[in-house]
Amino acid sequence: MRSQSSRGQNQSLRIIGGEWRGRKLNFPEATGLRPTADRVRETLFNWVAPRLTGARCLDLFAGSGALGLEALSRGAAHCDFVDNAPCATQAISNHLVTLSAQERGYCHTTNALSFLETADPYDIIFVDPPFAASLAPTVLTAILDRYLLTTEGRIYFEVAKGDSSAIDQRCTVLRDKFAGDVHFRLLGIETINATAFVDRA
Repeated sequence: MRSQSSRGQNQSLRIIGGEWRGRKLNFPEATGLRPTADRVRETLFNWVAPRLTGARCLDLFAGSGALGLEALSRGAAHCDFVDNAPCATQAISNHLVTLSAQERGYCHTTNALSFLETADPYDIIFVDPPFAASLAPTVLTAILDRYLLTTEGRIYFEVAKGDSSAIDQRCTVLRDKFAGDVHFRLLGIETINATAFVDRA
C-alpha cells in the first residue's frame, strides 16, 4: 500500500520466500505507507501457494511492491504493479532489473480504477489500498464487474480492523484473519464446494 506524499527517505523490505528469499530491497518512504508485514505475507502466500506457480498476478496500490515481488519470487509467471506515485513504480522497476525479472513484471503509473478499465483477467489480485481512502469495496466491485478474476482465481483484500465495508455477495470469503490493526481476507468467486475458514489471531 502507498500514500500520496513522499519524504525523500528510504525504507527496506525483505523477500521472505522463494527464489529471492532473504533479499533486501529499498523503497521510497511516504507518509502513510504501510508495507504488508512479514507475518501477514507468510500467511497470505501459504494460502495461495497451490495457485501461485505460473500465475498471472496484479498488485494494485503496489507501494513498495512487496506482494508482487514476493509472488514472483515464489513462482508467479507475471505481475503488473499499479501505483499512482512515480517514485514507487520507478523503485519497483529498478528492483525488477536488479532481480533480473524485468520480463516478468511491468509497472503502471496510474490510478487503480483507471487501470482496471482496460485490464485482462488475473489469477491472483492483491488489493491493499490506503485505509483512509475507503477504496477497497469500490475496487473489488470494479474487478468483479469487469470479470478480471479467472474462474479459480483469488483476491487478497486488506482493510483496517473494524472496517465494516461489506464484501460483494459475488465473492466467497475463503480465509479471514486479523493481525494487529489489519483485517485481511482471501476471496474467491467459486460458489460450489467453497469452504470458509475464519481465524483469529
